Amino acid sequence: MAFGFAQAFRRFGRLALAGAIGAGLAAGDVGAEQKTPSPGSAKALFGGVSLPTQGLAQPIGFYAKGCMAGAVALPTDGPTWQAMRLSRNRRWGNPVTIALLERFSQDAAKYAGWPGILVGDIAQPRGGPMPSGHASHQIGLDADVWLTPMPPHRMTAEEREDLPFTSMLQKNKFLTIDPRVWTESHARLLMLAASYPQVERIFVNPAIKKKMCDTWTGDRTNLGKLRPEYGHDSHFHIRLKCPPGAAGCTSQAPVAAGDGCDKSLAWWFTPAPWAPPKPPKADAKPPKPPREMMVSDLPKACAAVLDAASVASIQAATYDGETSAATAFTVAPAAAPTADDDEALPDVGPVPNDKPTIQ
Repeated sequence: MAFGFAQAFRRFGRLALAGAIGAGLAAGDVGAEQKTPSPGSAKALFGGVSLPTQGLAQPIGFYAKGCMAGAVALPTDGPTWQAMRLSRNRRWGNPVTIALLERFSQDAAKYAGWPGILVGDIAQPRGGPMPSGHASHQIGLDADVWLTPMPPHRMTAEEREDLPFTSMLQKNKFLTIDPRVWTESHARLLMLAASYPQVERIFVNPAIKKKMCDTWTGDRTNLGKLRPEYGHDSHFHIRLKCPPGAAGCTSQAPVAAGDGCDKSLAWWFTPAPWAPPKPPKADAKPPKPPREMMVSDLPKACAAVLDAASVASIQAATYDGETSAATAFTVAPAAAPTADDDEALPDVGPVPNDKPTIQ
C-alpha cells in the first residue's frame, strides 16, 4: 500500500502510545457510562415502546435522526441465523432489511464457509434514538452482525444475553488484527455482505479495513463499501440504502469510487483521530452541555409514529419471508443525499471501543 503505515507507527512510538493502545478494551457490550434519558426525551419515549405500528413500512428521516413505521421483527431463530440480546427488543427493521439478513445468512453458509450469523441490534419497534448503544439504527435500515460464527446448537435466552464478544484485535497493540481469531472466512463474509446492491456501507474497525486492503485478492469492486470506524472490532454494521420509493427516507451520499485503501484509511493510523480536544482559551465561555434530543427535533411524522396504534403482538409482526416491501412505498423519490461524512454518524456500541488513551 502506498501510504506508508510504518511511518505512522513510528510517529505513535514517539508519542509513547504503545502501552496505552488497547488498554481501554472492555468485555461488556454496552456503551460506557451512558446517561439515563430524561422522561419525555426522544430516547425515553421511543425506547419505551414495545411494539411497532400497524400499516405500511416506511423509514422516516435519516439513519441518525428519524424513526420508522410498519416494522417487522427478525425471527429469533432460523436455519442460518440466531438473534442475540433478545431483552433489548431491537430486532425490528424495515422488511427489506430483514429479508436481506435472512438471505445473507443463507448465502454465508453456502458461499463463505460461515455456519450461520449472529444478529445483534437492528432497531427498536418504532426506530428512533435508543437509550444506549447507538447514534444511528433509527430508521430500520442498519443492522449489526457479529464476527462470531453461529454455534451448532440453539442458544437459550440466557446464552444470548451472556455470550461475550470476540474482538479481532490484539490487546496492547495499535490497531492490529489478532491472527489467532481472524480467518479467511471472516474476509469472505465481509465481501459477501458488501456484494448486495441494497447495501450502502459496512462499518468495520480500521484494522479490519487495513487487513482487507492488504490481503483480499478477489474482486475488489465492493471493497470501498467497507468503511473504517471506531469500535466494530467484534461485529460489523450493515447499512442499507433508502428503498426505492421511500419518500420520507433521507439518503446518505454514496461512497466515493475506489477501494478505500488510500489516504482516507491512512488517516486512522496517524495521531489525528486519537488526539485529545484542544483546551479552550482562558477567556472562553464554558460550552453548553449537549441538549437531549426531543421528539420535536425529529421529522414531524415521528410524533404520529409514536402515537399510532400498535400491532396485536410480536408474533403478528414477525417477518414470515413473504412480506413484500415493495408495496410499502409510493413512487416518490427519496430525499436528497446528505454529505458523505461517515464520521458524522458514530456508532458507539455495543462493542469495545478501541480508541486508545493518550498519555
